Amino acid sequence: MKKTKKKKGGCMTVSVLMLLISALCVTLLLKFGGGKAEYLTPSDWRLTLVNGDNPVPDDWKQELAELDDGVRVDSRIYPFLQEMFGDMENEGIYAVAGEGYRTSDEQRQMMEDKIAAYVNEGCSEKRAKRLASKEVAQVGRSEHQLGLAVDINGDKLHSSNEEVYSWLAENAYKYGFILRYPEGKSDITGIEYEPWHYRYVGKEAAEEIFSRSLCLEEYLMQNY
Repeated sequence: MKKTKKKKGGCMTVSVLMLLISALCVTLLLKFGGGKAEYLTPSDWRLTLVNGDNPVPDDWKQELAELDDGVRVDSRIYPFLQEMFGDMENEGIYAVAGEGYRTSDEQRQMMEDKIAAYVNEGCSEKRAKRLASKEVAQVGRSEHQLGLAVDINGDKLHSSNEEVYSWLAENAYKYGFILRYPEGKSDITGIEYEPWHYRYVGKEAAEEIFSRSLCLEEYLMQNY
């Protein structure tokens, strides 16, 4: 009888452990692998994560600096951006910053314009909103509102978009910038491939992200 009781007690203990392990696995899946992931963002301002599930922090502050073409960016990334543009020109590649910091109103207007464009193409409003959300972030969930992201294109006079994109893809990490929305990563980033959208993360993080072909979400998940 005693042996029988011991055996039952052991089974109950194993069952409880299995339940605890299962609960832990579910929690981790919900947190890191279930579509709406909540990534751990370090205190380093350069690695602040903003995406469909992570809005611009309420306490986010930045001082803006203006580029020659009037585009504004966070003043902390200004010198690195200018250095990169200067080196590009030295190699005969001429780029322009098309977009930098955006206010909430500007982000809202951009979304409305994109939805209207799809509606004009014949899409229903519901479909238009769905398609627009794959290309434009919702208000408060765009990196452009951080001031750390820049859309970079060719000047069209001396350099084409393709020439600029090719140079950036191979060299931007040296200045602390990453291709924020790489090809084949839209299921993680929530945004389709954008060869013009670069985000400042600092040289150390940029080098690892580049060398390992990661997106920012993957880098944060693996390192923090």
